[in-house]
Amino acid sequence: MKSRILAAVGVVALASATITGCSSGGDTGDSGGTDTLTFMFRGADAEKAAYTAAIEEFEKTHDVDVKIIMTTADEYSTKLKAAITGRQIPDVFYVDPGSVQAYVKTGIIKDLTEAVESSDVVNLDNVWDYGIDSYRFDGELMGQGPIYAMPKDVGPFSFGYNKTMFEAAGIPLPDIDTPYTWDEFVAISQQLTQDLDGDGKVDQWGTGLNVTWNLQPFVWSNGGDWLNEDRTEVTVTDPEFAEALQFFADLSTEYEVTPSAGDAQTLDTYQRWMQGQIGFFPVAPWDIPTYETLDFEWDLLPYPVGATGEPATWIGTLGFAVAESSKNADLASELAIYLSVDPTAQQALVDAGIQVPTLIDMADEWVAASTLPPNNKQEFLDILKDYGRALPANTTYSAEWYDELFKNIQPVLDGDQTAADYLEEVQPRMQEMLDKANAEAGIG
Repeated sequence: MKSRILAAVGVVALASATITGCSSGGDTGDSGGTDTLTFMFRGADAEKAAYTAAIEEFEKTHDVDVKIIMTTADEYSTKLKAAITGRQIPDVFYVDPGSVQAYVKTGIIKDLTEAVESSDVVNLDNVWDYGIDSYRFDGELMGQGPIYAMPKDVGPFSFGYNKTMFEAAGIPLPDIDTPYTWDEFVAISQQLTQDLDGDGKVDQWGTGLNVTWNLQPFVWSNGGDWLNEDRTEVTVTDPEFAEALQFFADLSTEYEVTPSAGDAQTLDTYQRWMQGQIGFFPVAPWDIPTYETLDFEWDLLPYPVGATGEPATWIGTLGFAVAESSKNADLASELAIYLSVDPTAQQALVDAGIQVPTLIDMADEWVAASTLPPNNKQEFLDILKDYGRALPANTTYSAEWYDELFKNIQPVLDGDQTAADYLEEVQPRMQEMLDKANAEAGIG
């Protein structure tokens, strides 16, 4: 599951290097005067086909040859790092929000603000705020200031349920407008957790969530967070955070509604969801092409809510960045903008079934017109409009402090250590790493 999410979210930090004045792929080379650009991305064949079709249209109207460089999700960070080190940075390439600060500081990516503001094809009112704000950086804080990339996508990390399992168990289907409370979520999960074949072993579970990717909705809906407002203090020892982590662990140890560690070794929870053995499981837009072939009916609902009574979750995104060293920086900026907001280019990506449109009016139409599952696609838009947030590591100079929380968390999940004790133990290490990141960023 981890690699599947990283492919779309891009939260792996890339090592940065101070490189200025580097040679980039763009040139006015041996093409009879035709400009050339390079575009590097990660994905699969469906994504390559969509980009090929979109870029062919761009080439026709701009007298340019665009070389497409595709890598797998696992290879991308290594190959991009090699390109940076070798001073062969692609003109346009994927960037994740967590890398923006380092890339700005080291002069790798170009400020696109002027190109965006002067473009005839950009209407920022019709682009999700989250998509644009994820690539704004004012020199101190992410989310404000100049624009350093255009959103390739916005990926609301929603929550799914197995409708067929609910019906077989005689459980009323969820009200998609009223989230479960934690107590209600546990009660439903316990009803779904069953020994179906009577052999004395559970073979169907209420849920099966990965702490790295699913703790956030529980913490946020309970009023907790990883950082204070100016992102200088790690706040994981707050009672609201500790209560959420303890509840997450109790799903396994006390309520026994998730597969055990031994069960997960036999078959991980993603595979169990795919086989119809899990009642509740996360769903993101990039999952839809795969989930369309499932042998059971499924749909979306909000995450269960803690003390605030309000649902919460995170939104993934990747952006189109332009190399500061590009020899055709203006044309590269046009390509990045085109891939992000041109309706034809967006339609090609949406038709590939891998993302919610970055254009708001297209997204509304997508929800209304689509006949493919899930039925409640509106939940994706509700996350984008109302309650989705950035992953905590995407708002700081590095992710090391954030990753530290999860390195030794297993004793909590196994019931061998309380959440409160663990958080008191790990917070100082996280704070030290955050202080180091802020110092490297010139903050504080």
